[in-house]
Amino acid sequence: MRGECGECDAFMDTRRALWQEEPATRWRMPDPVRTAAVRAVIIVAITLIQAMVAFLSTVTGSWLAFPAVISTVASTVVATWGVLDVWVTRQVWVQRNGVQSQPSSTARELRRERRRARRQRRREGRDRSARADRAAA
Repeated sequence: MRGECGECDAFMDTRRALWQEEPATRWRMPDPVRTAAVRAVIIVAITLIQAMVAFLSTVTGSWLAFPAVISTVASTVVATWGVLDVWVTRQVWVQRNGVQSQPSSTARELRRERRRARRQRRREGRDRSARADRAAA
């Protein structure tokens, strides 16, 4: 069937693929920051589960209500610490490692061109002053 119609072949060749790779829009988090973030998510999830248990225990009038509420309050403090830990770890990582950026090839090429132009102007300036010295002598 293929090859009978030139237009069909052209259409089949120009259609888009079903899966297209796209570059990542954000860089991957540094390992210490990612570790702190995973820890914080787990702690917050456990705290939410405890809060639901405390709420349902209170509604049903269970003996478990009081200990569940106390542990939920403690877990909320720990969860707050976990979230702050992510923020502090990120700040420390940025201060120690800084933003590691590399200039693009176009920026590098523009700097090279500017450097060449400056050197050329200096050479021309030196050549003029040398000619003027020779002419004066």
